[in-house]
Amino acid sequence: MATVVTSTRFTDEYQLYEELGKGAFSVVRRCVKKSTSQEYAAKIINTKKLSARDHQKLEREARICRLLKHPNIVRLHDSISEEGFHYLVFDLVTGGELFEDIVAREYYSEADASHCISQILESISHIHQHDIVHRDLKPENLLLASKMKGAAVKLADFGLAIEVQGDQQAWFGFAGTPGYLSPEVLRKDPYGKPVDIWACGVILYILLVGYPPFWDEDQHKLYQQIKAGAYDFPSPEWDTVTPEAKNLINQMLTINPAKRITADQALKHPWVCQRSTVASMMHRQETVECLRKFNARRKLKGAILTTMLVSRNFSACKTLLNKKSDGVKKRKSSSSVCLMPDNSKNSVVSSSTKDSSISSSALMGSTESCNNAEEEEMKGRKARKQEIIKMTEQLIEAINNGDFEAYTRICDPGLTSFEPEALGNLVEGMDFHKFYFDNLLSKNSKPVHTTILNPHVHLIGEDAACIAYIRLTQFIDGQGRPRSCQSEETRVWHRRDAKWLNVHFHCSGSPAAPLQ
Repeated sequence: MATVVTSTRFTDEYQLYEELGKGAFSVVRRCVKKSTSQEYAAKIINTKKLSARDHQKLEREARICRLLKHPNIVRLHDSISEEGFHYLVFDLVTGGELFEDIVAREYYSEADASHCISQILESISHIHQHDIVHRDLKPENLLLASKMKGAAVKLADFGLAIEVQGDQQAWFGFAGTPGYLSPEVLRKDPYGKPVDIWACGVILYILLVGYPPFWDEDQHKLYQQIKAGAYDFPSPEWDTVTPEAKNLINQMLTINPAKRITADQALKHPWVCQRSTVASMMHRQETVECLRKFNARRKLKGAILTTMLVSRNFSACKTLLNKKSDGVKKRKSSSSVCLMPDNSKNSVVSSSTKDSSISSSALMGSTESCNNAEEEEMKGRKARKQEIIKMTEQLIEAINNGDFEAYTRICDPGLTSFEPEALGNLVEGMDFHKFYFDNLLSKNSKPVHTTILNPHVHLIGEDAACIAYIRLTQFIDGQGRPRSCQSEETRVWHRRDAKWLNVHFHCSGSPAAPLQ
């Protein structure tokens, strides 16, 4: 029975042994309870490094784990709070990840996949009965109790789990792991228990063929696939999968969460409850081989993310010191554009508060994934903002170089604009701008240098953005004298077919192009 102890020292009751894994703010070590000699895994959190919000998350995780007592869930046995540290004492599960075990098997069939998903559904049914939503179902969180054949599958990591009110739907924030996110989360709609079933559908798909139903290196395209429910059962690998298995996947990957199958309903599906007669017993060698490659990609990505996190922890302060001298982006050509950030807004971004524990076969702490969707979304937003700044630089460079062809590739043919040269009139199309390229800019061989000051990018959904900045242009006039002009500009960008196009701009102040 899980208990909260605030007065007893952890070391009075438990003996600590070797380290099993490590995270940003915690370490997992094997421990033995002195009174019973029973082995456990102790997740030791350094609470001195946690923010108030992280303390709340830790309390929520412990509260949720205390509720759950099921053979297919990694169980919390003790929660001990001491000065500066919090100890969560879990089952010691030694079988490693389910997906890693599958690729080591000599025989693996559709019936085995049915048995695996059945245990996963049992764990989901249990947490849903307690009005808990996991929110981060994925292969890394599916472990085996031991290395013995037929060991139970156990669901781990309740770091992102939430408490809900029955079947009520609400917006609980953007959380999860990209490939396993449901359409309703990506749409930022109210959501609830059905998000776990969607993730089960993705896992079942992988269990049967060794690769995921939704995949793209471009996260924007991946999310579009998921929101559209754009998956299929391609030949030849799916030709040998029974119709009943495909039917269950279809019911799990139903876009409308209200129509999506529940955990209890899925457990009653013929492919699950009658697997001996419904599920195929044929060995799926191609699935094992594909799954081995899938595992390797996951491990590589996890290692890269862990390395990035460690590097970010050590370099944050150094980055802050270097930022101020890193503002000008140099170009080799005489015509150049550079970016001058608003130094008053420079800040050190602290490492993720989510515990990105390094995977090991015996590590089963309730760790939050550093690759969760909230962090991925932030990375995606930051990357899109950088894209907009880069596109704006390229556009201004085309103007400085008098390169109308490059300019037209970046601008929408129906580009609209307000600019000083048009005397306050709205200009539409490219003809007005072409006049300056043909008669002035292309003949201007003198150096022109433009600096973008204090750029601010506002993302408008996933396919539109607005950038506002001050444009400072240096040039040599007709008498050979150095001159400068300044304008305040706003540009609206729209992404079509994975390509950003400038659709509108507004320029005030001096003419953007040097007219003398």
